Amino acid sequence: MATRQYEPPPSSFDDDTRRSRAALAWFFVALFSFGLATTLFSHSALLGGLGTIIISPDILINDYVSIGGLGPAFLNSSLCVFVAIVLVRQANITVSGPVIAAIFTIAGFSLFGKNIANIWPGLLGAWLYARASHRPFGENILVALFGTALAPLASEVAFGLGIPAPWNVAVALAAGALAGFLLAPVARHVLDFHQGYNLYNIGFAAGFIGTIIMSMLKAFGVPLSGGFHWAELGPLQTLPCLAALFLAMIIAGIITEPRWFEAYRRLLESPGRLVSDFVRYYGLGATLVNMGVMGLLASLIVLLIGGSWNGPVIGGILTITGFAAFGKHPRNAVPPMAGAAAMAILSRYGLGSPASQLAVLFASTLAPLAGEYGPAAGLAAGAVHLVLVQVVGGLHGGLNLYNNGFAGGLTAGLLLPVLEWLRQWRRHEV
Repeated sequence: MATRQYEPPPSSFDDDTRRSRAALAWFFVALFSFGLATTLFSHSALLGGLGTIIISPDILINDYVSIGGLGPAFLNSSLCVFVAIVLVRQANITVSGPVIAAIFTIAGFSLFGKNIANIWPGLLGAWLYARASHRPFGENILVALFGTALAPLASEVAFGLGIPAPWNVAVALAAGALAGFLLAPVARHVLDFHQGYNLYNIGFAAGFIGTIIMSMLKAFGVPLSGGFHWAELGPLQTLPCLAALFLAMIIAGIITEPRWFEAYRRLLESPGRLVSDFVRYYGLGATLVNMGVMGLLASLIVLLIGGSWNGPVIGGILTITGFAAFGKHPRNAVPPMAGAAAMAILSRYGLGSPASQLAVLFASTLAPLAGEYGPAAGLAAGAVHLVLVQVVGGLHGGLNLYNNGFAGGLTAGLLLPVLEWLRQWRRHEV
């Protein structure tokens, strides 16, 4: 049953969009400042680490904290966020839930796969698609930002296949642009498969494109350079700053909207199915509170499962925080995360493996299933997601950074007809 949504008056929404821009600017400052402070403001350490990040092949899993260091990883994240903010500003689009989710996702994945160099080919492809469609780039900006999921393709072509310079850069630009160009029409089509119950829809689309690219490479005997980098870090270096950021969001939300509690109560009743723009429906105040709560909750889950506080795991926490403006809240996100954790414990995969730790966090892509069909459905979805995510990465060879979005789309599409049948069966039985 659909829940009644609270929609702020137009004037309030306009104010919220202006505040959202300011909040994203402060988010950039926080990332940049943390990167500088972590390296004790050593320019040589920052630039050296950033250079290492840029020239490294980026197929999953390539932890930038392990490759270049904690400071350079966060510097790279801040630079990618800055690019996204500028593009959104130039496109002159409304800054609400989807944009916030896109920029936080870029921030998170810029700690393990996206960098200030490899995001550009995909963005170019998205711009070319808008031009070819005779539509403003602003209409395709979300696909462009989320579509940086395929950024490792450019890095792999440029630095992993042994193509001599300068042809490596030219071929990388062409390959990345082609993938970005194709992503928009594919993303619109695959949405029908899971009907909005997989929040990482672009990851689902990117999985198919990555699978085709990987199949072509295998057909011609072109190997991927690969590699695996995963730093084992405790929480002391990052958790205090993350917790401060999330608490600041909660405080800012309460200050922004003194009557936030009623709006937040309604937000918690939302199934979260795409497209659930929490800023538009419930106001920025309640959304910021939800983002802070979800950030703290994700951090607590990482502590409980004994996760490593490295680039990929922090990236997962930031992505969850961003999607707390675009579909996720504690009531619908916890069941699939718990289901994934339970399946990891019961199966041979365990909670100690990197894939399992990430799957527990990113299983929250299936939050709308729990929101619509209940906690039991969410638990089942998370369990199925955990086992799928362990194998689907081999299809695209790690070229799709949103591997959990690919697995989430398959999980939602397969479970949805079963859940709908069970709902209808229960109604007839009653």
